[in-house]
Amino acid sequence: MSNIETEDSSDPAEEVKNLKQKPNDEDMLKLYGLYKQATVGEINTDRPGMLDFKGKAKWDAWEKVKGMSKEDAEAAYIKFVQELKTKYGF
Repeated sequence: MSNIETEDSSDPAEEVKNLKQKPNDEDMLKLYGLYKQATVGEINTDRPGMLDFKGKAKWDAWEKVKGMSKEDAEAAYIKFVQELKTKYGF
């Protein structure tokens, strides 16, 4: 369960799991970066090693939103989930 809820108490992370189609990798990485920024804040780990491709991609996605406040990241996350619901069906 996520720490992010909308005004109507829905859980955007659960909504993503219920999309009719799985989002592409680019969209999933953007979601990951926004989620981590909204729930943890600034990136607080070293970039994974060169053979950890998935870990590096996730780290890079989080690093892209560096400097965004938790509140702004949460709002962007919720907005992006709404866009994905339109794009992939809900």
